[in-house]
Amino acid sequence: MDGLADQLSLAAPRFLDGLVVTLQLGLGGAVLAFVIAVALGLLTLSEHLWLRAPGRIVVEFFRGTSLVVQLFFFFFVMPQIGIDLEPLQAGILALGLNYGAYGAEVVRGSLAAVPKAQWEATVALSMNPVHRMVRIIWPQGWALMLPGLNNLLVMLVKGTALASFIFLHDITFVADDLRRTAGKLVAFGIAFALYYLINSLLSGGLRILERHAQRKLGLKPPTGRAAKRAEALAGVN
Repeated sequence: MDGLADQLSLAAPRFLDGLVVTLQLGLGGAVLAFVIAVALGLLTLSEHLWLRAPGRIVVEFFRGTSLVVQLFFFFFVMPQIGIDLEPLQAGILALGLNYGAYGAEVVRGSLAAVPKAQWEATVALSMNPVHRMVRIIWPQGWALMLPGLNNLLVMLVKGTALASFIFLHDITFVADDLRRTAGKLVAFGIAFALYYLINSLLSGGLRILERHAQRKLGLKPPTGRAAKRAEALAGVN
C-alpha cells in the first residue's frame, strides 16, 4: 500500500498539469469547432452555389484528411512559410478545423430537418433571412443538433490525446512518461479515469442543455427505451 501511495503522490502533480493542458485543448478546440461548424453548416445549406461550393470543399477537405497530419502540418510546416504556432495553438487549430468540419454536417442536417412548412411560413411572413434563421429555424434546429454535437465533443476530447505527438504535455503524454517511474497500472489507470470524468461531465452538461432546448419548443424529452434509442442514434455519424 505504501508503494502505491508513493506512486500516486508522484503522479498527481504531473497529471494535474496534464489535465490543465487537456482542458485548454478540449475547450479551445470545442469553441473553435462550434464556430466553424455553424459557419460551414450555413454555407453548405445556402441556395447560392458560390457560397455552397466553397463550404463543401472545406468540409470535405478536413473530413477527408487525418487529424494527425493536420497537427503535423500546423506545427511543423506552417513555420516554414513564416507562421509560427505554439504547440497549444496548433493543437486547438487542428482540433477546431477537423471537428468543425464534422460538426458542419450536424448543423446542416439539423437545420435541413426543420419541417418545410416552417421555412415556408417565414417566407410568407416576409421575414428577412437573418430574422428567419434566428427567430424560427435555428431554435428548432438547435434542439435537433445537440445530440450529434454532444457525440462530437466526446470524440474531440479523446482526440486531444493526439496532441502529445507535437510535444504537448497533456494527460496522454504524462501517462506515457510516468509509466516508467510510477508504473503502467497507475499511469494509464489515472489517464483512463481523467478522460472518463471529463467526458461524463461535458456530456451531462450538454444533455441538460438538450432537454432545456426541447422544453422551450414544447417538446417532451424522451424517457426510458426512447431515450436510450435516441442516445444510440446520436452516436452514429
